Amino acid sequence: MYSREESCCFTGHRPNRLPWGDWENDPRCLELKYELAMNLEQLYIRGYRHFICGMAIGCDMYFAEAVLELREIHPEVSLEAAIPCSSQAEGWSPEQQQRYSRLLSLCDSRHLMQDKYSPGCMQRRNKYMVDCSSLLLACFAGIPGGTMNTILYARRSGVETLIISI
Repeated sequence: MYSREESCCFTGHRPNRLPWGDWENDPRCLELKYELAMNLEQLYIRGYRHFICGMAIGCDMYFAEAVLELREIHPEVSLEAAIPCSSQAEGWSPEQQQRYSRLLSLCDSRHLMQDKYSPGCMQRRNKYMVDCSSLLLACFAGIPGGTMNTILYARRSGVETLIISI
């Protein structure tokens, strides 16, 4: 079990809030993925070993994939999936569902907030991640919504925030 001091959680936008949408070959997306990888390496150097991801499409998946790449270099790194509800991937494209399933299978642990979807389950997931971490890494475009709310909650909770601007 990892301590809060060595745990980092993540928040970021879904494709509909990203300037490149779901086109991951866009140079801006490739740059963001590079920045995530560089930030994760720096966090590893600072002593972070446990990373918690909300497993949404978009930036969450970029983060999970970057953590898994870090784990290939540093096997003591762990990835936890914080799942808001068991139906999280329903309604996603088959490709997104496959990616989600693959990433879940590679996680070291999973924490399911609740079985069925209800309003507020995403916020409960975000609160859980922040409450278990000493640092929040965020990919943020300045847009109101769940990412902004998670950043504000982390700051109110005294959790360090590191923001990669989109």
